[in-house]
Amino acid sequence: MIPKPLHHANELLAFLLELVALGGLAWWGFRTGQNAAVHVLLGVGAPLAMAVLWGMFAAPRARHPLPVPALLVFKLVVFGLAAAALYAVGAHAFGIVFAVVAVANTVLATADRESLARRTH
Repeated sequence: MIPKPLHHANELLAFLLELVALGGLAWWGFRTGQNAAVHVLLGVGAPLAMAVLWGMFAAPRARHPLPVPALLVFKLVVFGLAAAALYAVGAHAFGIVFAVVAVANTVLATADRESLARRTH
């Protein structure tokens, strides 16, 4: 198990990554398409879809929590799409750094969760 301060810092980082993912999807959406209607639809729709799906499956109090392997795939897809969206709008370095930090955060959170599960069983 990781030390409590590091656990809390990693949880805060996870939340910030989720916010950046929402912002990246919105930024991509508002810059994609040929007309204002498509910009608005994608700019609002992409982050809204992510927020709804995250709340249903990946949030700490999700209605339908996924088992760890499926949760990892879900996070890989969501953060991967957000990184690709950032890259697509021209924020190449930011998109790459975001992807690396998201993977590191998810690995650390998963290891911490598994360590905690082993200690409680």
